[in-house]
Amino acid sequence: MKKNLTVLLVVLGIVLIGLGIYYFLTPAGSLPAFLPGHASGSTHKHLKHGLAALLLGLGLWVWAWFNSGPSSKDS
Repeated sequence: MKKNLTVLLVVLGIVLIGLGIYYFLTPAGSLPAFLPGHASGSTHKHLKHGLAALLLGLGLWVWAWFNSGPSSKDS
């Protein structure tokens, strides 16, 4: 169970970091309509959305790192 959660956290972290990079590189008018920040015809780039996605992805990686450590046993 713990290993499955760790793998899920790492994969979601990769997805969010990729999304953050996508936000940095893509103007709002070119974003898919299902992503927050889509504005038809806009050339504005959503740096705050990208930063938020990057930080969430890194946070998931930190959570996975702590989750992958040894279990503590109560005496």
